[in-house]
Amino acid sequence: MLEIKDLSRWLPPEAIGLYEERKFKELYPPQAEAIERGLLDGKSMLLAMPTASGKTLLAELAMLKAALQGRRSLYIVPLRALATEKYDSFCKFKSLGVNLGISTGDFDKRDERLGKNQIIIATSEKADSLMRNGAAWVKDLAVLVVDEIHLLNDAGRGPTLEMTITKLRRLNPKMQVIGLSATVANGREIADWLEAEWVSSDWRPVRLREGVICNGKLVFPDGEADLETKRDEALALVKDTLSQEAQILIFENSRRNAEAAASKLCGLVPPGQETDALSESILATGESETCQRLASCVARGIAFHHAGLLPEQRRLVEQGFRENKIKVIASTPTLAAGLNLPARRVLIKSYKRYEYGSGMVPIPVIEYRQMAGRAGRPGLDPYGESFLIAKSNAEMQELMEHYIFGSPEEIWSKLASESALRTHLLSTIAADFVSSEQELKDFIGTTFYAYQKPLEKKKPSDLALMHLITMTPDMDLLYVQAADSGVEEYIEAHQDELNHEENYDFLLREAKTTAMLMDWVGEVREELISDRYRIGPGDIRREAETAEWLMHSLAELSKHLGLGITFKAEQLSQRIHYGAGKDLLSLLNLKGIGRVRARKLYQSGITSFEKLKSADSGEIARLLGPKIAEKVIGQLKREEIQP
Repeated sequence: MLEIKDLSRWLPPEAIGLYEERKFKELYPPQAEAIERGLLDGKSMLLAMPTASGKTLLAELAMLKAALQGRRSLYIVPLRALATEKYDSFCKFKSLGVNLGISTGDFDKRDERLGKNQIIIATSEKADSLMRNGAAWVKDLAVLVVDEIHLLNDAGRGPTLEMTITKLRRLNPKMQVIGLSATVANGREIADWLEAEWVSSDWRPVRLREGVICNGKLVFPDGEADLETKRDEALALVKDTLSQEAQILIFENSRRNAEAAASKLCGLVPPGQETDALSESILATGESETCQRLASCVARGIAFHHAGLLPEQRRLVEQGFRENKIKVIASTPTLAAGLNLPARRVLIKSYKRYEYGSGMVPIPVIEYRQMAGRAGRPGLDPYGESFLIAKSNAEMQELMEHYIFGSPEEIWSKLASESALRTHLLSTIAADFVSSEQELKDFIGTTFYAYQKPLEKKKPSDLALMHLITMTPDMDLLYVQAADSGVEEYIEAHQDELNHEENYDFLLREAKTTAMLMDWVGEVREELISDRYRIGPGDIRREAETAEWLMHSLAELSKHLGLGITFKAEQLSQRIHYGAGKDLLSLLNLKGIGRVRARKLYQSGITSFEKLKSADSGEIARLLGPKIAEKVIGQLKREEIQP
């Protein structure tokens, strides 16, 4: 057991006293492990622990130690609301003479004033802009804390976060990096990229019971309990929670649904004097209809919370919930991203959300864990409970297996997306962060993307180049039909050769087209290709003509840009033209010899132009037929085709 007082080896008495005044006595087991493995000795660490297990305290201690030594720390968060919360939390350090700064706004400002602070809190977007605008103090960081580092996996925020971390590490080679996250499947890989220790734990200060509501029952892995009604199970759960004088967080998949849920629940709680002042404070923040609806809900001890509220409105809701004046919050998932608002129960109303181009899709397991992890208040609740809702027993079993027993997803860099890579490369060059092509390559080589997929890769395969040309807008892709079940198997079998494609629907069509073209150059019979891909012979030739042109274009680009694939691409272009393997190309230059006749010659030992010239005319006639043989021999005699 490690106690706060045992940290006197690293922190002065006044710092120890600051925590003792706030009733901190002993560290949680994962906290003690991190300290023992060198967190306060300056070692970089990835802390992968459940919500409420004390990750933030560890980051605080590292930053406080640096601050008291006159060194600077940067704490990166994904949301402005989270930045404000962390700033308020760290204000306790002011009594020790530590200056704090926060920056989340104007992306065109250098903010040199922030440099006078020992601890600075910023969003990843703001940190990126500070470097692009040349803030000098970012080159003098002792500690970098990255909250919610698993957002590297987010297609929107991930690339900016990854580039920010990469640039800060390049500017500060000796900087301690502390990544904070819920448990991730490939945490060790992220830790290795950061050259950090990986501290992973499933320990929680409050036991979490995860369940699914189905057919009027609360179903847990180890048993079940009845709800009051089957008609409106969410309403019944809230009533049951309030009857226990406990609080509940309800996660909705949209702002509109969050507001509607809060309004619907207002009838459960009569107005009370303890919320009057809070309701009036919210009314004082604005005159919008949203403000009035929020104030009306808060008067009943109910609230909604989403990014559309003003910062002061969100702050009042969060404060009211912490003070137990607000009993229920209906929120969008942004509330799960690090805000310190635990509750006895959590209800995830919908496990699906809308994604452009894909419709309603299930949320990742790691996002479910973020929301479910809010259940259980340390020191106040004997346990926490989280619930999903299912409409049938089959769906209930599926949710149990996928979310409650399932493993979180692996984190993959999203930097390779065309728009993100273009933007960040241009900003890196424009900000004079690199001054030559080699420097740019060296820099990109230190990103998480390059760690997962090293830049100095082997030469691309024929299949990889074929897939590359199908990704261009000029390629007329084949449609994927219900009967094309083999396409997904093809993707699975060739995932190491296929290029990165974010849109899965596009990937399916590209993979089918690629497979057809590979069959074509692999000399699969036309009638078999037609049956396999449900296309006509004319479709095959049309696809091949376009592919030949695109592959030739790729060869020309390689020639001018020095990509090192000129010969392979030009050879593939010829193979697409003839629909044949590369071993037949010298024979196919002869008029009258297609891929079928060329293969007959090859299999008979006539494998090259020179061997054909020296072959017996009778043997050629036997293989090709008298008329074709006569034409071929005539060409050879006239030497119209040179080897």
